[in-house]
Amino acid sequence: MRRDVAYIMDMIKEILIDTGADSLRMLPYLFAAFIVIEALEQYSGVYTEKILLKVGKAGPAAGALLGCIPQCGFSIMAANLYAGGIISVGTLLSVFIATSDEAILIMIGNPDAFAKVGSLLAAKIIIAVIAGYLIDILLAKRISTPKENGNLCREWGGHDEEKGILRSAWDHTVKIFIYLFLFTGVLNFCVEVLGIERLSAFLLGDTMLQPLIAALIGLIPNCASSVILTQLYLEGAVSFASVIAGLCTGAGVGLAVLCKVNQDKQENLRVIVTLFASAVTAGVFLEIFA
Repeated sequence: MRRDVAYIMDMIKEILIDTGADSLRMLPYLFAAFIVIEALEQYSGVYTEKILLKVGKAGPAAGALLGCIPQCGFSIMAANLYAGGIISVGTLLSVFIATSDEAILIMIGNPDAFAKVGSLLAAKIIIAVIAGYLIDILLAKRISTPKENGNLCREWGGHDEEKGILRSAWDHTVKIFIYLFLFTGVLNFCVEVLGIERLSAFLLGDTMLQPLIAALIGLIPNCASSVILTQLYLEGAVSFASVIAGLCTGAGVGLAVLCKVNQDKQENLRVIVTLFASAVTAGVFLEIFA
């Protein structure tokens, strides 16, 4: 019995040491990336809004390209512009689908995963563009309701500009570091106890249902969902198709802001269901053909 307890304690100690080392190794990369992102949010927000105001029928393409930049500001901005009747529902969903939140930053901070960033971004942009245009052409009237044009809510819920770029970047870095440390530790423990194959099987690996599960995780309106999905993917517990499905629904706090600023609850539900269906469809397609 004592040997079992000692073995478990040694295993936990080793996992904590490895997890801490891996998380600390990513800290400078995350901080540098968040400095760039905070600068973008503070200085490009007005220009980004002007782009979305003027794109017209090119909205889904522009939304996909802007949304793929790893920051939550664009999804929040898109939710407000949609609630104000400025952009179409297809453009809104293209931004949501393309949004990658912290997933890209985590992969950039992991040298072994850096090469996968390009394929992940390309897949999300293509899915966002296709879904955005199909939704605008085929489903817009069923999803969206008429709005008073220009009735914008400016409470975006973004960063605090008074903190400055460095302080805001550090606050975001610490938050993601904590998420990474906690979830990576739990994941490493599960891998050690169960093995990666059993963990993948538990998450319905190699089945058409795994993208659905990942898409449900992605709907959590918090950056923790993108951290969870990215780490599961990097450990091999979920497939590329599944992480794409999860990250397509992972619009950060954009969904929460939409529900706050858009008063039509039924419409918000239709938007969320459409987002979820688009993500699962894309994930299943990639699972079959990729």
